[in-house]
Amino acid sequence: MREGFRQSMAWLHTWSGLLVCWVLLLVFAGGAASYFKDEITFWMKPELHAGARDPVAPAVALQHAVAYLEKQAPHAERWFISLPSERSSAIRAGWIGPPSGNGAKDTPRSRFRSELLDPASGQKMAAVRETRGGEFLYRLHFDLHYMPAIWARWIVSVCAMFMLVAIISGVITHKRIFKDFFTFRPGKGQRSWLDAHNATAVLALPFHLMITYTGLVTLMFMIMPWGVQAAYRDKGGESAFFEEVFPVGAGRAKPAGVAAPLAAMAPILEQASRHWNGAPPATIVVNNPGDANATIVVTRQKTRTLSYLQPGMLFNGVSGAQVSAMGDDPSAAAVTRGALYGLHMGHFADPWLRVLFFLCGLAGCVMVASGALLWAVKTRQKQAKALAQGARRTFGLRLVDALNIGAIAGLPIAFAAYFWANRLLPVGLPQRPQMEIACFFAAWAAAAVLAQIRPTMGMWRFQLSVAAAMFIGIPILNVFTTHSHLGVTLLLGRGPWPVAGFDITVLLLGSALALAVRALGKREKKQDKAAAAGARTEPGKLKEAA
Repeated sequence: MREGFRQSMAWLHTWSGLLVCWVLLLVFAGGAASYFKDEITFWMKPELHAGARDPVAPAVALQHAVAYLEKQAPHAERWFISLPSERSSAIRAGWIGPPSGNGAKDTPRSRFRSELLDPASGQKMAAVRETRGGEFLYRLHFDLHYMPAIWARWIVSVCAMFMLVAIISGVITHKRIFKDFFTFRPGKGQRSWLDAHNATAVLALPFHLMITYTGLVTLMFMIMPWGVQAAYRDKGGESAFFEEVFPVGAGRAKPAGVAAPLAAMAPILEQASRHWNGAPPATIVVNNPGDANATIVVTRQKTRTLSYLQPGMLFNGVSGAQVSAMGDDPSAAAVTRGALYGLHMGHFADPWLRVLFFLCGLAGCVMVASGALLWAVKTRQKQAKALAQGARRTFGLRLVDALNIGAIAGLPIAFAAYFWANRLLPVGLPQRPQMEIACFFAAWAAAAVLAQIRPTMGMWRFQLSVAAAMFIGIPILNVFTTHSHLGVTLLLGRGPWPVAGFDITVLLLGSALALAVRALGKREKKQDKAAAAGARTEPGKLKEAA
């Protein structure tokens, strides 16, 4: 009975992992990059690399942003201001313009605009290239792209559930999971792939469990909305719940139509920071600026605490008087969700802990990839006799081989193409962020199509070689396109260090891919020698195979 249960778990582990492994590979890769999304965005804006600026007081930076918005968007519905933090030196000012009367296309999203400002002067930063940067990779791992976000999140949620089932069933079905972690037998075919799969799975097993479960928690209001719907049925529905829980949506009211000056920001920031025991503010939202019904919402900066909860304070936009404080005394359920959400996002982590999370994310990529390859190796061994007699691969095996090449080897090509496009596309190109993203998917689509046409070992080597060359070439490309290449940031020690860290990381990733190409080449030569030796001893089989 116990053996039968283990065997059933093995079947469940295999298929729950295989059916969604290529989506999970994208989710793990994008999620791993998200731990350094701010640094990636900074790297992708080389115009900001010219020297570190002296820190600017939040009140001064905010006043400059308000002055800019009063000039550029005096009639806006809302202002959004993101203050500088330890991972971002600039200030971003955004606004939703008044309705334009374009019917269905006239939405708050379509009327949103934002600019990057110098916190010291309040002036718009000139000639800074537009890019989605690390935000695209962050959104990619749960919103995918080119489809409605709600569909994408349901797809990712289902894949995460499959992943959770695969992890639990894998632990159950593997009797010697921790013992085999210390065992790796290279050059043994299926045994080697199983060892690699076990090692990467066990190495980061707590991380894999945590990141999968907490990923589902981040989408809990979409997956299980019934509790909120029942509790807030008579209070305005889900929108009332979100305004109560998330302070950014608070304080919205219809404009009075009476002009009134905005309250001074410095006392408001000082009062909010004092209320939070010195914690700095992160964002300021001004509803109905310049109107008698203006309100100001200040949210606290994410601190080095586990919880993702961001308390907020609501102020009268004309008098500056405090109206309410939100999130100071959250419920036990909110605290629990905030902690799980914070675990998933990793904002509490210092740089070295985020490096560890990034490495665990890469281990997840290797785990998923080796699992998919293991299935193909097992299936090919079952068909070995037929293949030796000249039979073709079954449709399922050929499809998985092609998908493996397109996903495992093609995805690094897509990432590298995204970074190359950032450096090579003209700075003033219209719709530049969309063009960078288009380069990402065009490179990935090309790799996937080539893999479908010729899913062979030669295609593996070709695509991995292209990925390795592109990753290693990124720091070299920097020498010709920026003034913050490794020769400046590392050798001369002039920083900025996030740029040097990015360049070193892509060099290491490219080197790892190059080593994989070398290993594949050695393996293919070994197989060719074995085949030639077999042909000499059994010439009849060579004729039959031909």
